[in-house]
Amino acid sequence: MPATPACFRATVCAAALLAATSADAKSILFVGNSFTFGSNSPVMSYRKDTVTDLNGDGIGGVPALFRAFSDQMRLGWSVSLETSPGKNLEWHWGNKRRLLDRKWDAVVLQEYSTLDPHEPGNPANTVEYSGRLADMFRRRSPNVDLSMTATWSRPNLTYPKGEKWSGHPIQRMAQDIRQAYDLARAANPSIRRINPVGEAFNCAIALGIADPNPYDGIAPGKIDLWADDHYHASTAGYYLEALVVFAGVTGLDPRKLGQDERAARELGLAPGLAARLQSVAEHMTQRGGCGAES
Repeated sequence: MPATPACFRATVCAAALLAATSADAKSILFVGNSFTFGSNSPVMSYRKDTVTDLNGDGIGGVPALFRAFSDQMRLGWSVSLETSPGKNLEWHWGNKRRLLDRKWDAVVLQEYSTLDPHEPGNPANTVEYSGRLADMFRRRSPNVDLSMTATWSRPNLTYPKGEKWSGHPIQRMAQDIRQAYDLARAANPSIRRINPVGEAFNCAIALGIADPNPYDGIAPGKIDLWADDHYHASTAGYYLEALVVFAGVTGLDPRKLGQDERAARELGLAPGLAARLQSVAEHMTQRGGCGAES
């Protein structure tokens, strides 16, 4: 009797491949606000058809960048998001937990940019509600890779007078925010990692890639990490955020994406800039510090 072919019909082969891909796919959920969904930039609608927006708002954002990186490195991540503008983790807990309460392989939480909207810099609610969400996700998936994204300094709260971080260097707000996230992780051991996005912004400034003060214009040869409102990120800023999160979640060197990486090209970022931002993300996630460019 002749040997049976491994795949005797194209449709059978395709079905088998789809089943294998589905079985191997890992799921990741992003929970956050405009700093996750890419407000004030083309990132917001970028490849929105490649991710699942649990709120049905048609958002691509940083999750879609993560998916693009995953696809290019053939990792097979299935990406979902639940985001809402101007919201903190307390709001997501109070209004969306039934939507979120399911099995995930990885979850990335992002708090409001000042932690407490009413008391900027106060970490109490961040500690409490990251813990509640962490416990919920852990009950569903004991081995879930749970991380939090510590966000960037806001120039609009630093350079104008009378704001929370007025008179401090631009790096200070990101440092304070990171300390609060560290408190949340210390109080909730199931949070495995803090994604150092704000510190990556600081690193890009230290390396001369980004201008520290968009209010006085952008120096030649440097980029603006913020949008025109000096609050949200620019396309380059969100790209850096996505690289840091991707490197943290996967453990991979983001420089392997290369200067011709697809998302950067489609969003209009120059190849050289893409490579430099990948290098910043590698330093912050793989080496634990800024360092010189490589």
